[in-house]
Amino acid sequence: MIAIALALASCNNNADDFGVGAECATNDQCDSKTLQVCLTQFKGGYCGIQGCTADADCPALSKCVKHTDGFQYCFRTCIDKGECNKNRSPELESNCSSNVTFITPDPGIKACVPPS
Repeated sequence: MIAIALALASCNNNADDFGVGAECATNDQCDSKTLQVCLTQFKGGYCGIQGCTADADCPALSKCVKHTDGFQYCFRTCIDKGECNKNRSPELESNCSSNVTFITPDPGIKACVPPS
């Protein structure tokens, strides 16, 4: 039973395995299967999708967010900050914030917001 729990805990999901929210410098560091690119307008880059119009445009564990820069992005969803930074260095951490505008409001959901 413990072995099964440890195996499940070590599995990465789509958003954590160089998926939405990961630090990047080039597109090849992001998950091309879900059409992610390296959004270099954010410090340290941010693997994601720009131009979403609905949550359905986003990979698992992410939602479409209207950012303060006027664009819409698929940002990784989170409960706490640790979920946002599994693939980010300490100096370029994202914050788990409820202060975002989701395209489809979902009370209680937060998003990993990269440094600008």
